[in-house]
Amino acid sequence: MSKEEKKQRKFIHALTDKYRLVILNDSSFREVGYIRLSRLNILSISGTFLILIIALTYTTIAYTPLRERIPGYPDAEMRKNIIQNAQLLDSLDKEIKYRDQYFTNLNLIIAGKEPDNFISPENDTGRTASVIQFTHTSADSLLRSEVAFPDKLSLSPPEQINEISRLDRMHFFAPVRGLVTNSFNPLANHYGADIVAAPNAVVKAVLDGTVVMATWTLETGYVIEIQHDLNLFSAYKHNAELLKKTGMRVKAGDAIAIVGNSGELTTGPHLHFELWQNGVPLNPEEYIVF
Repeated sequence: MSKEEKKQRKFIHALTDKYRLVILNDSSFREVGYIRLSRLNILSISGTFLILIIALTYTTIAYTPLRERIPGYPDAEMRKNIIQNAQLLDSLDKEIKYRDQYFTNLNLIIAGKEPDNFISPENDTGRTASVIQFTHTSADSLLRSEVAFPDKLSLSPPEQINEISRLDRMHFFAPVRGLVTNSFNPLANHYGADIVAAPNAVVKAVLDGTVVMATWTLETGYVIEIQHDLNLFSAYKHNAELLKKTGMRVKAGDAIAIVGNSGELTTGPHLHFELWQNGVPLNPEEYIVF
């Protein structure tokens, strides 16, 4: 046996040799108990304890508000400021484009040339107010006679009454079938309904509309929002995956997302559904059977 093999075997024996830790009574020196240990056992126990401490520390920092105490980590106020600044920058970028376009057209006019484009061509009808003439038709007189008397007895504007009556007659497609665990409660800042559904259930659009936002946020995870007719607006939050992108046109019943548990403000897999009209939150359970 070589010298290196002897050293290696001696090292292995040193790790695996058993030692006894005896506990004695200080008065009678009677043996109370003992623990059999080896260097290898001590290293294993120490390593396991160290891994548990690291895992506990990481979990505490990653999944509790304690992470906001870390220097450089953005808190809720900072995230709000970041979003507001991004919106302001977007508006500023548009204003700069309009200004550059205005000066470009002005230079072309001064040079005796025709401008290539206009800032708001869709608003230029080529007509002046003095040319427009208003005339009464027979259909207009009939309509006035039909709505004149009801309008006198109503406390709400005619447009609002018309929208409410149309809303009651609309057929809303259920975004998901499940159990409502948290209902609409504006006093608690809960402007929608939480629906618990089957795992990987498909989220569907309640009405025809256009996707105006499909993104991920820290609080509500994967969010998709759709603009409908009558100034209706629907929001679907805490999804696991989004199936549509911003700008896409969807039909009622189209699959738009998968039920999930994303975002910080969630307590389990569910869909948080909101329905708004003219900037006012509506109770979804008054119009949809989940």
